[in-house]
Amino acid sequence: MVRVNLLPERKTSRARGPAAEPGQLWVLMVLGFVVLEVVALLFVEKFKQDELKKITDENAATNADIAKIQSGMADHAAIKAQLKDLKEREEAVKKLKEARTGPTAVLLELSNILTPGNLPTAPRERIEQVAKENDKMALHPNWDTRRLWLTSYNELERSVKLGGLAREPEDISEFFRRLSLSSFFADVRLLPGNKIVDATTKQELVHFDISAKVRY
Repeated sequence: MVRVNLLPERKTSRARGPAAEPGQLWVLMVLGFVVLEVVALLFVEKFKQDELKKITDENAATNADIAKIQSGMADHAAIKAQLKDLKEREEAVKKLKEARTGPTAVLLELSNILTPGNLPTAPRERIEQVAKENDKMALHPNWDTRRLWLTSYNELERSVKLGGLAREPEDISEFFRRLSLSSFFADVRLLPGNKIVDATTKQELVHFDISAKVRY
């Protein structure tokens, strides 16, 4: 007996993966672009961060240089002030030295010459040599310096004129010799003098004037 199956026959298919639909492909493509964009943004952000760090480091180095320069400028001002102070001190010391070796020294030399027992400031060899060459220039060590005194001293541009009184012309000659030998005087010249009578003691004295150049 033959049986006839009238029911519709089920179609069977081989095991295949589900076929991708167009909508799914579009979603995958969008996701891929998003991923690429995120990666690109991350790369750009990393580049910007590196660039920002470089600029920040450069700014920090520039600020350090500025601070160093400002510190140097502050030190420069302090150094200038110190140099100015040192210069003022040097000027003060120079003036003191000039005063000590200038007119003050000349006056001290005059005082030395007019002090009993003293000789002019000069090398002893020179004093002895001058005496050998000209006996009229020989000094008298025992000269009484109280026999002569100065009454005036005028100096202008290292030219000096001395005025004074003496007991005898020989006292003036001794004073002249001592000035001529002194290292503080040069071109010593004895000017014409005259005799006077002291109004108090009624003693006859000799007035004299001497010109010279001073060395200091």
